[in-house]
Amino acid sequence: MVGMAMSNKKALSKELNEIICKNNRLRAAIGFGFNDEKALRRSATTDSSRAWNSPFISDVDTIMHCPYFSRYADKTQVFSLYKNDDMTRRSLHVQLVSRISRTIGRALGLNLELIEAIALGHDVGHPAFAHTGEKLLDELYYQHTGRRFLHNIHSVRVLDKIHAYDLTLQTLNGIASHNGEMELDEYRPVPIKSFAQFDEIMEKCALDKKFADKIMPCTLEGAVVRISDIIAYLGKDRQDAILAKAVQESDFTTHEIGFGNAEMVDNLIVNVIENSYGKPYIKLDSAHFDALRKAKKENYEKIYNHSIEHTGLKGNIQPMMEEVYNQLLDDVKGNVQSSPIFTHHIRQVNQQKVVRETPYEKTEANQLVVDYIASMTDDYFIELHERLFPNSAYKLRYKGYFDE
Repeated sequence: MVGMAMSNKKALSKELNEIICKNNRLRAAIGFGFNDEKALRRSATTDSSRAWNSPFISDVDTIMHCPYFSRYADKTQVFSLYKNDDMTRRSLHVQLVSRISRTIGRALGLNLELIEAIALGHDVGHPAFAHTGEKLLDELYYQHTGRRFLHNIHSVRVLDKIHAYDLTLQTLNGIASHNGEMELDEYRPVPIKSFAQFDEIMEKCALDKKFADKIMPCTLEGAVVRISDIIAYLGKDRQDAILAKAVQESDFTTHEIGFGNAEMVDNLIVNVIENSYGKPYIKLDSAHFDALRKAKKENYEKIYNHSIEHTGLKGNIQPMMEEVYNQLLDDVKGNVQSSPIFTHHIRQVNQQKVVRETPYEKTEANQLVVDYIASMTDDYFIELHERLFPNSAYKLRYKGYFDE
C-alpha cells in the first residue's frame, strides 16, 4: 500500500467556519463589500440599464477582450526562454490571483466581480521577460524622459489610455495599487473620490518610484487582490525554479507557512480570513506576516536575484532592448510609416473607434515606443529584434524540451 504524504494544512476555526457557511447559505451581506451603485466611470454612463449585469462584470468582459489579454499566454512569469508547458506564464498567474482573491473575498462577503476585474487586469501592462524586461524598459524610458516605467501603472495606461475602455475607477485603482513586491501586515483602504484625484496620483507615480510604492487600494477588494498576488507567486515560483533546475527543493529552508505551494496558499488564505473577517481591513497575523516576508526574502536570494543567469538572458537582453528601443524611437521621430511600430501598433490601436483629445499617433515618441515594447510577448520581441537586426551579435535561444 502506498502511504499518503502527511499534510500540515491548517483549517479555519470551527466557529468561524460555521459562521461563514451560514452567511453563504443565507447570502447575507457582511457589509464591507463594495456597492455596485457607487462605481464611477469617466463617462456619465451607468450599467443600471442591464439588470443582469454589474459594472464590474462589464469591466471583466472588457478586460478579457482587450487584445493584450491574450498576450499573457506568452509572457514570462519568472523563467524565460524555456519550451516547457508546465512553466508558469503570466496567463496562469493572473488566474491564480483571481481564484485566490475570490476565495478570500467570498468568505469575507466582498464584491467578487470587482475582485475578478482587478485580478485579471493587474498585469496586462507587464512587458516580456518578467522583471528583467520591466527593469530594462524602466531604465531606458528614464534615461530618455526622466519618467518611470512601472508595470502596474502601465496596466492602467493600457486599459484607460491606449485602449480607453472607460473602466470603473475602482477597478483601475485596484490594478494600479496591486504592487505585490511591497508586502504589508495590514491593508487598510484609502478612499479616492474622483478620476481627477486618480489621474494626479498616476502622474506622481510616473515621476517617483518611491511614491508609487506607497499607493494603496481604495477598496477592500483591491486589498485582497494585492495580498493574493503574493500568495499566488510565493510557492509557485519555487515550483518553477525546481522545474527549471535552478534550485533543488532542499535549498529552501523557510517552511513556517507550509511545505510546498499548496500548503503555503491554503495556510495564508486561512490566516487572512481569520484576521480580516468582519473588519474594515485585510490582515495577516504577526507570525504569518513574518513567515511570508522570510519566505519572500529567500525567494529573492535563491531565485529572483539569479533568474537572469538561469534563463539565458544575461549578456544579451540589455543590448537587444537598447537596439529595439532606439530603432523604434528613430522610426517614430522620422515618421517611418513602414516601421512595425506603425504597422503593428499605432494602426492597430487606432482601429478602436474612440474619441481622443489628441490622436494616439501624436503621443510623445518615447511613450509610443514604451507602449509598443511593453505590449510584446517574449516570442514577439525576439522575432522583432531578428527582423530589425538580422546581423546582430546578440541572440536569445530557447532551452528545448530535450535539452540537458
